[in-house]
Amino acid sequence: MTSNESSRMLIDEVLLRRRLVDQEQIDLARQQSDGRRVDRVLVELGLIREEEILPALADELGLRYVDLHEFEVDRQLLAEFPTGAVFRHTLMPLGRQNGRVLVAASDPFDLEGLDELGSLSGYELEVVLARREDIVELIRDNLGVGGDTIDELVSRRPLDFDQDPAQDVHDADELTELALTASVVRLVNELLTEALRQHASDIHVEPQMKGLTIRYRIDGMLWVQPVPAEIRQFYAAIITRLKIMAKLNIAEKRLPQDGRMKLRVAGREIDVRVSIIPSLYGEGVVLRLLDKGQMVFSLDHVGMLPDLAQRFRKLISNPYGIVLVTGPTGHGKTTTLYSALNEIKDTATKIITIEDPVEYHTEGIMQIQVHAKIGLSFASGLRSILRHDPDIILVGEIRDRETAEIAIQSALTGHLVFSTLHSNDAASSFTRLIDMGIEPYLVASTVAGVLSQRLIRVLCPACKVAYQPTVDESPEDFPRPLPTQLWKANGCRECRNTGFLGRRAIFELLATDDQVRRLTVQRSTATELRNYALGHGLTTLRQCGWQYVAAGTTSIDEVLRITKNDLV
Repeated sequence: MTSNESSRMLIDEVLLRRRLVDQEQIDLARQQSDGRRVDRVLVELGLIREEEILPALADELGLRYVDLHEFEVDRQLLAEFPTGAVFRHTLMPLGRQNGRVLVAASDPFDLEGLDELGSLSGYELEVVLARREDIVELIRDNLGVGGDTIDELVSRRPLDFDQDPAQDVHDADELTELALTASVVRLVNELLTEALRQHASDIHVEPQMKGLTIRYRIDGMLWVQPVPAEIRQFYAAIITRLKIMAKLNIAEKRLPQDGRMKLRVAGREIDVRVSIIPSLYGEGVVLRLLDKGQMVFSLDHVGMLPDLAQRFRKLISNPYGIVLVTGPTGHGKTTTLYSALNEIKDTATKIITIEDPVEYHTEGIMQIQVHAKIGLSFASGLRSILRHDPDIILVGEIRDRETAEIAIQSALTGHLVFSTLHSNDAASSFTRLIDMGIEPYLVASTVAGVLSQRLIRVLCPACKVAYQPTVDESPEDFPRPLPTQLWKANGCRECRNTGFLGRRAIFELLATDDQVRRLTVQRSTATELRNYALGHGLTTLRQCGWQYVAAGTTSIDEVLRITKNDLV
């Protein structure tokens, strides 16, 4: 009997003896194993958790099961271990204890990996068991994403730590050749895959004077992604690889470039927008990741409260006029607009959009991509759209007076126009259009309503902490009386110790009525418009946020971070 077969038998016996699973579940796992260990198949099937199996195996084998969150890695010691073996076998050296080095493993039967790590390092090892996911996370945190790939690249190419990373390779042919090597391709793929694993919306690659910083935007916040220090020596190759993938000019390093590429990761189709700008220490790159498989364009999934959803549906059912959605970049405006279009589209309605860029492809809607270099702008495209007899038009963004004027004219001639606008709240959208040079009476007669929105982080349900709020701790505009219980962020492995997991939208809807039209024609300030709306039922972004705080969805601090005080 081989050691592999005996380990399988041991695991089966342990799980059955400890009544963690039954024979029927073992048989089911064996049928679907395809040569894999039964315990791993059981975990995949959701019949048992890894943290139930490992303590049982540890007890059976005379080992310890540990929580890696309680350990601080000895980085000086870690530097003495071969990076490739650590990544390859998912074994993490933790520190010295009683003359031995503690090594975290999720597979106590990987004797080959343990022997390799021990012989290459020269240390006597003591194995402790831990969750595989925790070990992988600890390796990434300490050695960085792509650590083994960097190790491989370094072994092929001598490093010059005083060299400017922006001038890594001078010869274009050599740079292209390096960018196409399997190691660089794998390194870029690892950076992209890790971003998707962490549900990042953007990847920022930023050259510094003596290094390279990679940051992921997760739930709206930027987090530095640990990477090996040596990655700076391959900065130019990484940028070139990204340019090749996005079909950009690899020789152009002085001008901004924009492109896009499509990836397929674990069966998911990912659309990546690539933006490159020259900076003092080289080209900076931002990759916007759009996971098409995760997008659901439906007002039921946008997260509006029932009363607001009813009012917004009434607004978008108008036969003509302009409906604006406002808010910062990356706060879900496009998702809301496409959800609205899906709500009202049918075979009797022609919908045409003009966007920069077209982020999501939707059946039943004709979509146009802006191409400024050849003269296809929002304004020129909008003029052409009107000759195609549309019923509904979506303009990606109203950026200038010309686009605003054509959108206004489209609404006046019986079209329903959707668009986005950058303004701080719903009321200031009216004054923003007037500031662009649109006559107040035209704004008043065409804008049917404005929806302002933000994305706010949601407390992690696994670790959020309840507390009793006091008047002194709560903001002055928080509704009184205070609830007897609120929740705040804590942090756990599920949320990467941030205390938050995912985001949801908060909204502010201002529908145009006769008084709003009068105030607009009179060139009233945004404050005057807002004060009138507040007196007539407007629920502000801040108030919407407070409702989610009271419901235990988010925290007071998160609302304070995203919204401004209504009393100021």
